[in-house]
Amino acid sequence: MMNSELMESHNLLNEFKTCTQFQYNGKLNIKSSKDREWTFYYRLGRIVWATGGTHPFRRWRRQMTQYCPQIELDKIRCRAEDFAIDYWDYNLLDILYKRQKIQREQIQAIVENTIAELFFDLAQELDFTSVTCSLSQEVVLDMPMSFTSADMSIKQMQDSWAIWSQVGLANVSPNSSPILRRTEQLQQMVSPSVYKNFVNLINGKYTLRELALKMKQDVMPVSRSLLPYILKGIIELVEVPDLPLQVSDGENSASRQGRSQPNQRNAPLIACVDDSPLVCKMLEDIIVANGLRFVKVQDAVQALPVLIQEKPDLIFLDLIMPVASGYEICTQLRRIPAFANTPVIILTGNDGLLDRVRAKVVGSTDFISKPIVADRVLGTIRKYLPIQANSTVRNTPNLEASSQNNVRISH
Repeated sequence: MMNSELMESHNLLNEFKTCTQFQYNGKLNIKSSKDREWTFYYRLGRIVWATGGTHPFRRWRRQMTQYCPQIELDKIRCRAEDFAIDYWDYNLLDILYKRQKIQREQIQAIVENTIAELFFDLAQELDFTSVTCSLSQEVVLDMPMSFTSADMSIKQMQDSWAIWSQVGLANVSPNSSPILRRTEQLQQMVSPSVYKNFVNLINGKYTLRELALKMKQDVMPVSRSLLPYILKGIIELVEVPDLPLQVSDGENSASRQGRSQPNQRNAPLIACVDDSPLVCKMLEDIIVANGLRFVKVQDAVQALPVLIQEKPDLIFLDLIMPVASGYEICTQLRRIPAFANTPVIILTGNDGLLDRVRAKVVGSTDFISKPIVADRVLGTIRKYLPIQANSTVRNTPNLEASSQNNVRISH
């Protein structure tokens, strides 16, 4: 379970069950012979999110429209970096939740329906092509909003796919878009009002799933009602591109991240993960005064996304924080290749031997006890970053993840 391994399609359902049985933490990546990919994220053996597939952005928009109608999607602005992580869609939900824009119940509904939808698409793929899968513990989603049983999802998948096939839709993808090809023939077959609705909706812009949402119906009866016209060639099903969210440069990333940035744009970047505003301010004053850049993270839940995006050269990490401790964050950091050798300095008010030993076990580099002393902080930085303050050490910005403050909702 710890290593990536290839699985043929006939073993895929067993792989889901094995992840449940062993209370797997990590992600299950699935790829078809047509190069379509799905990712299922596990926490303690239950699925907490799923992404990938044909239209991830359309799917996210559709789920938000259905379950979070109060959010004006055209006013959401993100940076390109926000979509550089695989679970960008879940991250956006988390951001909106933390900003009190959406409720936990809405997220739970989105999670459950997203997982069900991807399972259905996977069932259709399995019916026509082969797939392989691999396990990876590089990413473990913390604080999930919903826990879904894989066994129940598989049962739902098998039932829904059986019904879909029985009504003659096996070759019809709900992600395809219907477009009128023979308008004159259609006009002779239906009433003027029905014809008008066909012309307005069956235009190649909306997928079957999107049409169902507009009509406030399930996708199966909507698709079934169009099948006679599809078989007669009056309607053709076409593939349509995804519809990404709008990207905006917005404000300078330094101000968004709470980063202090001196004139030396390529000076080493030092991060502080501590829920204490006082500790962050003291470290900021010391570090910025010595010509280094500084970024603070006071919310432990956002530590990993911010650190992945900013990729600091050295991290000061508080040991005791609510929700996630320094031990947990350090453990997760060391699972990410980009942070394998990044100095992680544990901060704690308890300078005990047990804490030091445990900090070493989870991969920390060194240990500093509070209260913060400037000489000790600078000595540690010089020890692990033996360079001049004005040296160029960061040439390439990291685009791997996003933080809570990157997403902007215009008003």
